[in-house]
Amino acid sequence: MSKIFVFPGQGAQVVGMGYELYKTNAAARAVFDEVDDALNQKLSSIIFDGPMEELTLTANVQPAIMATSIAMLRASNEPLPEYVAGHSLGEYTALCAAGAISLGDTAKLLRVRGNAMQTAVPVGHGLTAVILGLDIDVVRDICASTDCDVANDNCPAQVVISGAREIVEATMEKLKEAGAKRAMPLALSAPVHCRMQEPAADAMRTALENVEIKTPNAKFISNKTADVMIDTNEIKDELVYQMTHGVRWRESVLKMHELGITDMVEIGPGSVLTGLAGRICPEINAKKLEI
Repeated sequence: MSKIFVFPGQGAQVVGMGYELYKTNAAARAVFDEVDDALNQKLSSIIFDGPMEELTLTANVQPAIMATSIAMLRASNEPLPEYVAGHSLGEYTALCAAGAISLGDTAKLLRVRGNAMQTAVPVGHGLTAVILGLDIDVVRDICASTDCDVANDNCPAQVVISGAREIVEATMEKLKEAGAKRAMPLALSAPVHCRMQEPAADAMRTALENVEIKTPNAKFISNKTADVMIDTNEIKDELVYQMTHGVRWRESVLKMHELGITDMVEIGPGSVLTGLAGRICPEINAKKLEI
């Protein structure tokens, strides 16, 4: 029997997440306080009290979800398993959990990442949309014909596309014509995992040059390769690459099964990854960490 901890990405946030742990658990409280100090901002007040509009700003929500996830992990006293993985920004959380990046550096990197993603594309110029009911190969072929990017291969029949607004809108229409059950824009302030984020990738490359990444204490399954990645230089390259390329989550979960992973524990707000795992590979016992 082998276990993996997985950590969620943007969209899992809610105002008040982690507050009960902050009040009752010293280890969790220390996480939020350290993140506040690293960012020189009382981010914990925004996490606990909102407003939601401020929490969901990309520069806030990314370190906020990471901080809440790490607080939950440390409060649980769960030992680190053989494997870790994360969805999009969740990769930073996974690497922090595995001791590859310090908590303070992780918070600072995610602040840079959020700011860079927002400034890379003027508001309103980009769009991200979820496509339901079509096979990934069909979505890829149509995206190739329209110059749209596949941002997330989440699970069978759930794919996220991203890029310039007019291109994504035209691609959504083509996908509907091809039989998509639904094609819906997502409420994100910037397009994700697409070529429009090249300036953000450059910003992350610069930021990562000044950060020490250690060999993870658990085997890290990468969004880039959908396979184990241990080499620290490869990990740095991966964190830049993921800015402009899609998240291979469906393939990553299938790889987990291939590696003999039997149990998945999702740590963080929400339960999106638990639900996706059930659709991708029911053989894996996926559950939320309950504290």
